[in-house]
Amino acid sequence: MLIVKYFIKLFKTLQSDDRPQDIARGFVLGMVMGLTPLMSLHNLIFLILIFILRAHLSMAILGIGVFSILGFILDPLFQSIGYSVLTMESLQGLWTDLYNTPIIALSMFNNTVVMGSLIVALIALIPMFYLMIWFVKYYRDNLDEKIKKLKIVQLVKTSRIYGFYNKFSGGN
Repeated sequence: MLIVKYFIKLFKTLQSDDRPQDIARGFVLGMVMGLTPLMSLHNLIFLILIFILRAHLSMAILGIGVFSILGFILDPLFQSIGYSVLTMESLQGLWTDLYNTPIIALSMFNNTVVMGSLIVALIALIPMFYLMIWFVKYYRDNLDEKIKKLKIVQLVKTSRIYGFYNKFSGGN
């Protein structure tokens, strides 16, 4: 039932009047949080950004969920990237200075997985933002009506679970 609930929420979000930029912003901020280890200081910053930038909270949660799974799979890659960056001879002075800074030391940047995953997430942030804007617009223009006509969607919409969820979630 929980999965059905999230699919309903996802489709309602894609069909809503929310701006594609807000939906994409929520998704990519969630992506960063999902790709990186959850209990990191930078994730607290990204959580605050979700609220300050008026990002779509449901899409942020979806981004965290999807990219947490992907992040777990990509951990060996993140570890290699982080190790390479943290052992670069030219950056040793920077890492030492940062590690000796009290708040920065709490960020766990000296962990290879944290460093590698944060680098990958930040590199992917802007392309994924524009890809999500494109996807939301494409969905609304080309896929929305087709998906509404699918038999499985019509079956779910006539089910008691959907009716019950819709009644108590304030949906239409």
